[in-house]
Amino acid sequence: MSWLNAPDPVPGDAASCDPIDTIIMPRTSDLGGFEVRRALPSSRRRMIGPFIFFDQMGPAELLVGGGVDVRPHPHIGLATVTYLFDGEIYHRDSLGSDQLITPGELNWMSAGRGIVHSERERAERKLAPRPLFGIQSWVALPAHLEETEPDFAHYGADRLPLLNDQGATVRLIAGSLYGETSPARTASELFYADVSLEAGARIPLDASHEERGLYTVGGEIEIAGQTFGPAQLLVFKPGDRLEIRATAAGPARFMLLGGEPMDGRRYIWWNFVSSSKERIEQAKEDWRRGRFDIVPGDESEFIPLPAD
Repeated sequence: MSWLNAPDPVPGDAASCDPIDTIIMPRTSDLGGFEVRRALPSSRRRMIGPFIFFDQMGPAELLVGGGVDVRPHPHIGLATVTYLFDGEIYHRDSLGSDQLITPGELNWMSAGRGIVHSERERAERKLAPRPLFGIQSWVALPAHLEETEPDFAHYGADRLPLLNDQGATVRLIAGSLYGETSPARTASELFYADVSLEAGARIPLDASHEERGLYTVGGEIEIAGQTFGPAQLLVFKPGDRLEIRATAAGPARFMLLGGEPMDGRRYIWWNFVSSSKERIEQAKEDWRRGRFDIVPGDESEFIPLPAD
């Protein structure tokens, strides 16, 4: 095949036909009205490139009065990456950001030395049943950028590259892939994309990044003779070129993610990520004592520090 400028798997090359290193089945939690499937971190794999946290929200039909209502809470040492397939979420943070996110758009919030944010729904949305379906991931920051100033950026769907070829559609959320680069400003080399395939369509994934993964969203895909349904995280071997195909049963959708290995170990506790255990302890104490900034327009509530 000749999908853009990515190389094809080599016929007869055994390595290119057996590219999967690990398969992760996310653990599921019921948040009251909708389910969350957590694929990272896992006991089988802590990170893929800089991606240290990966949650699937829904798909769900939210009931009248219920829904997304995440009170203000803190982060350090990471960037939160929010991307929706359906529904909407209303973001506020301690920088004064005030942003609605809808399907195909990107919210990228870099916590740096510390930020507080909330994720809720608009009151008028709660007056009727409505859908929610999306992915929230965290990207760990390089050690030399962990204490930078916090930042928030929103990218509309029209700003993210959209590629179409031979029954495949790719929305490039962040990083570089298939010769295109997203405008999203990242702290490290990575790639993150939303891919849809028509029934029987296929797409290659080259070995330009050492750590690569695929999260199945809908439909069935086939890789090297193996078939995978929704809600599975596949971690690929480094250096192997591969091809992903939607089965003849129907269309498929999945996320591609990865990048270069991090510059050292990362610790994660609650909403904090750091290369230093001591820094996490400091963040815990700062939240306990109210040293983080407040979220303008959402000052009356917060999530308390969990017990150790």
